[in-house]
Amino acid sequence: MKTLSRIALVLVIIGAINWGLIGLFQFDLVAALFGGQDSALSRIIYSLVGLSGLACLPLLFAPLGESKTDTTRQNYGQPNYATEFGEENDMTDINNQAKQSDTQSSQTYKPTDSNQSDDQM
Repeated sequence: MKTLSRIALVLVIIGAINWGLIGLFQFDLVAALFGGQDSALSRIIYSLVGLSGLACLPLLFAPLGESKTDTTRQNYGQPNYATEFGEENDMTDINNQAKQSDTQSSQTYKPTDSNQSDDQM
């Protein structure tokens, strides 16, 4: 159905351009291309443009901004800094090693009496 709507819209645009040319310059492009207003091919084009206008009529009553897809941001506040040109490095091992070294360094440091006396001086 989406393809049919697009074809109808293209034909409506063609009709609008043709009517604009008729109004501004008294030049009928469809008649000039297809052998006059009375030729069978021109009448077919005019009929298709008219039917396309009727097919696009429901667009007039559709609410503005209506979308069939959900446009809400799923990852709001969580930007993705990865690029499309390369793979993102896996930093979990580095982060785990850093956490382990932090816990080990905090466990090895034990204040002694001499350290406390230096702070009190």
